[in-house]
Amino acid sequence: MTVTQEFGQQANGQWTLTADDMAVELSLFSFLQKAIVVRHTRLGHYEFTPIPDGAFSIYTKAEVEKKAKYRDQTFWTANRPIALSGSERHMSRFIHELKQGSAYQYIMAGLKLLTENFIETGSSTHPSKVDIGPVNTLLTSNFIDGFRTRISAQTTGNLNPHLFLSGYYSHGWRSHKNYYNGEITYSFNRKDYLPDEFPMRYVRLASSYDVCAPTDRFLTTDKDNVFTSLKWTSVDKMMLYRRHTVSLVREERWGLRTTLSFKQETDKARGQLHFIPLSTKEEQSFKTTELSLQLRYAPGEKFVNTKQRRRPLNRDVPVITLSHTLGMKGLFGAQYHSNMTDLSLFSRLWVKSWGKIDIDIKAGAQWNQVPYPLLCMPAANLSYITQYSTFGLINNMEFLNDRYASLMLTWDLNGKIFNRLPLIKKLKWREYIGIRTLWGTLTDKNNPYQLSNYTSNTLMAFPEGSYQMDTNRPYVEVLAGVHNVFRFFHIEYVRRLNYLHLPTAHKQGIRVKFSLKF
Repeated sequence: MTVTQEFGQQANGQWTLTADDMAVELSLFSFLQKAIVVRHTRLGHYEFTPIPDGAFSIYTKAEVEKKAKYRDQTFWTANRPIALSGSERHMSRFIHELKQGSAYQYIMAGLKLLTENFIETGSSTHPSKVDIGPVNTLLTSNFIDGFRTRISAQTTGNLNPHLFLSGYYSHGWRSHKNYYNGEITYSFNRKDYLPDEFPMRYVRLASSYDVCAPTDRFLTTDKDNVFTSLKWTSVDKMMLYRRHTVSLVREERWGLRTTLSFKQETDKARGQLHFIPLSTKEEQSFKTTELSLQLRYAPGEKFVNTKQRRRPLNRDVPVITLSHTLGMKGLFGAQYHSNMTDLSLFSRLWVKSWGKIDIDIKAGAQWNQVPYPLLCMPAANLSYITQYSTFGLINNMEFLNDRYASLMLTWDLNGKIFNRLPLIKKLKWREYIGIRTLWGTLTDKNNPYQLSNYTSNTLMAFPEGSYQMDTNRPYVEVLAGVHNVFRFFHIEYVRRLNYLHLPTAHKQGIRVKFSLKF
């Protein structure tokens, strides 16, 4: 990489940067063709008038010139500060000729399928109005359905920049059941492609009928992802749900996101999961109606949008989330009154050449007497694929609490040790260590084993494999991993340190993830 900078003297005598040029030679692997990227930057029209303090307020509205993202070639020809070289002028023609080749079309289609996980239905002259996907949910499996197929689709901003539709139809071949999900989203601000583009300001109506495991709520990806369906333990406690939600989301440019949602849901136990009240000892369905408010504050957070979700670009900003869910008994047949509060904090610390440390703290409480599906379940990841902010060796609903706190620390040393080891340093691996802890307690009013609760109309018998935590002994697991393996993979070893006497306990395991980092 080469960087060349030039400075010029202004009328007031100050020297300022006027030219900033960079050239970078890139290669993914040594045996592949190299590429070169050249960037020319010119700076001028410096202004030295003092800036009012109010201009730095986080509430200041960002001003964006109309059509700033859509400039034609005439605009760039008139405003380009440096004339293009001969090869640069002919680049567009070269790209056009390249696209005409069948090999290029097949290669690009495969790469887009791999990176975007969606199939576009449009072309270069007619942009896609409907995308088919996610592709990795076409074929999957679970304990209830066995082999399962699914077809999904979503509309884009090319069809309507304010109104978006998405959904799927799925069939379980062993259960012979059909499932569906449908969503309609109206965005109050115009979107280029998808409603989740920053800033989000929309109202969404959704209806779904499907089967899931209780821990699927903690997945950061689609529950039908074919890779996350590969489990390290048997997930035989599942439920059939019918869910209707209305969500209102407003995101401010200075970092605050407010989410207000209303949900009505009916669940029926499937597999080894049972909803059995202590008073009747008979299986029943489980109905809830909930109103939720979530406040998420992340000042300065930036995103990149994919066709499936948005991903944060800068983890350096602190993220504070506070949410409360109110269960309203009697409304639309709801059977229980509940109040659940959750608070979380994420922060990243840079330790100079020793890499970075990620700190993830969560705490929550269920304030009312409720059946176990409304208690605090640990964020268990039952897949071989690593998931953000989850435990790697806690089983499905293994611990049930009505008060909890968790701390997750991960330290990416960024090659600080491996770069000093002969031979190993040539692999360019990066070491990674961490610890995850969970503290929890179950108060007497939510303990089905208390004699005073044996005839409760509210509490339910815990499912097999669910236990109480020792208040004085938090759960602990440690991990050690390596990323940048073959440039694409993250591999980690997870070891559980306590509660090993439980029949559901797994002492250790290997987890993997596809992760391209630079």
